[in-house]
Parts: sequence; structure tokens; C-alpha cells
Amino acid sequence: MNYLNLIRYKNLFIIAFTQIVIKFVLFPTFDIFTTLNTIQFTCLVIATLCIAAGGYVINDINDVIADGINKPNKLIVTKKISLNTANNLYMALTIIGVCFGLYVSNSIDKNAFLAVFILVAGLLYSYATNLKNIPILGNIIISLLVGLSILIVGVFDLTPAITLENKDFQKQMMSLLLDYAIFAFFINLIRELVKDCEDIDGDYKQGVNTLPIAFGIKRTALVSFGLVVITIMSVIYYNYIYFYKYTYVLAYFVFLVIAPLLYCAIQLISAKHKKEFSRISLVLKITLFTGVCSMFLFKYILENA
Repeated sequence: MNYLNLIRYKNLFIIAFTQIVIKFVLFPTFDIFTTLNTIQFTCLVIATLCIAAGGYVINDINDVIADGINKPNKLIVTKKISLNTANNLYMALTIIGVCFGLYVSNSIDKNAFLAVFILVAGLLYSYATNLKNIPILGNIIISLLVGLSILIVGVFDLTPAITLENKDFQKQMMSLLLDYAIFAFFINLIRELVKDCEDIDGDYKQGVNTLPIAFGIKRTALVSFGLVVITIMSVIYYNYIYFYKYTYVLAYFVFLVIAPLLYCAIQLISAKHKKEFSRISLVLKITLFTGVCSMFLFKYILENA
């Protein structure tokens, strides 16, 4: 269980679930042209999960001091798993991820796509060792990578299948994936800032210069509040433009996406303590999951169009 917690198995589940829903629910709903067979897609998921898991491990390796203060009861590296073992695990996961990425890229005759996995692995390492010390930049990079975990399915499964006849439809599907990636980006960016507020004591002791340390918890909470408001307005606008005819779809977004975000916005106005930020972070994670699950609604939308 220590190893599962170290690689953040719950977060990995959400990544895998999202990619599986895109491949086996969203794409078939629109009868879209795809490239990857089941084996190739499985390798793509494994590559994504391994590199992401490696990112979590290297982050924990570099956060030993901060985690010892912020969550001493949940400290894994050095307390339950040795530093040497954690480093070996990081190397193994990253190498396995890149190898699976190489296989998928080669199997669809797109060897250049391997650069995606190498770039992501490099950014995760840079984040853990350097970039997290730059206020907001590290948060943005991690959030971009979360969005990329959605887009990568389209890059590998849709773009190689583009022809002159289907290019408009394929591009529309990539545009839909981009919408979900942007949603994931904003939700994760807000959550990263909230987590920085939650972990400010340990980060300060370790010398990590996060936004709450540089500008204060209250100002960071206000920035997070602003981002939540932008996200809420974007979701409302998106529903008004595309889903205004579908009552059940609107109800889904109101109760399972907008309402939780409104709760977070209200809480952020007065949040000061670790438990408050921890609760907001959990709600944001759940909202990201419910947002992804909205992909199941497109079958209903097409049937009632």
C-alpha cells in the first residue's frame, strides 16, 4: 500500500479512467475514425501512467522535508520507503513509460511522437527539482501536463487517421478534447494553488518559494477565487451555447460541476486554515472527475438532437 500511495494511485486512476472514457465512450459515440487498436491504446495508457507515477515519486523525493512537516503521518519516502528505493522506482517507472511510448509511436509510424513522453518526463523532473520554486510557473506547468493527458489520446488516436475526407470532423473532435483539456487545466491550477496554501508551513521550511509564501495565503486564495469564477462563467457559457436544449445535461452541469465550484468560491473567500484548504482541494478533485464523466452525456445529446 505504501508504494500505491507513493505513486498517487487515486490520481492515476482518474487519468486512466479519462483516457479510457475518451477511447471507448466518446469516440464511438461520434463514430470517429481512430488509429490505435486495443493493444496500442493500452500501451499508451501504461506509458502515461508510468511517467505520471514517476513524476509523483521524484516530487516526493524532493519534498521529504516539507512533507515531514505538512503531513508527518503520511510521509512515505525515508519513513516507509528508503530514499534509494524511491530513486530506483522513479528511474524504472520513467524508463518503462518512455519505452511504452516508443512502442506506440513506432507502431503507428509516428516516431516523432516519442518526444511527447520525453518532454513530459523532463518537465516533471524539472518541476520537482527547480520549477516549483518559481511562484505560479510550476503550478501552470503541472496543470498543462494534466490537460495534455487528455489531448494525448487525440494526438495518437485521431491525428494519424486524418484524411482529406474526414479532416473537418477529426478537427472538431480534437477541438472537443481541447475544451476538456482546458477545463482540466483550470481545475488543476486552482487545486495546485489551494494545495500550496495548505502546505505553506512545510514549503517555507524547505525553502520552496510558492505563491502563498511570496504573496501570502489571503492573496493566493483571492487569485484562486478569481480562477474559480472564470471557470464557472466559462462552463455556464459553454452550456448556454451548446446544451441549452437539453434539460438533463444542464441539470448535470449545474449540480455536479457548477455547484461544487460555487462552494469552492465561497469557501475561498474566508479560508485560512489547513483543513479548509484540504476540503476545497478534495471538492476540486471530485469536480474534475464529474466533469470528465460528462462525456457519457454525448450519447443522450446525439439521440435527442
